[in-house]
Amino acid sequence: MITCFIEYDVAPAKLAAFERYAQLWLALMPRFGGTHHGYFLPSEGDNHKALALFSFPSLAEYEQYRIAAAADPDCLAAVRFGVESGCLGRYKRSFFRPVFPTAGEE
Repeated sequence: MITCFIEYDVAPAKLAAFERYAQLWLALMPRFGGTHHGYFLPSEGDNHKALALFSFPSLAEYEQYRIAAAADPDCLAAVRFGVESGCLGRYKRSFFRPVFPTAGEE
């Protein structure tokens, strides 16, 4: 399993638009075999950071998602909304692998 962690810089005045963008992607991700763990918007502290976490069974399946999403009309519309609304600024993408308890060690 691989989990993608995205840290977004979002202008505080654009948080409502970013939340709409997030809702679009939450609905789209399962279509491509991914599990979305949610978007996380600022509450306390930095008011311009937002996070997203989603997982795929493997890096290869994540890469297949990227190819398929690049041609999907609903994904293209979601990206277009993010760009046109101005809610998408800089972002940083990182990948992690989870560590779970092994059997009998819980």
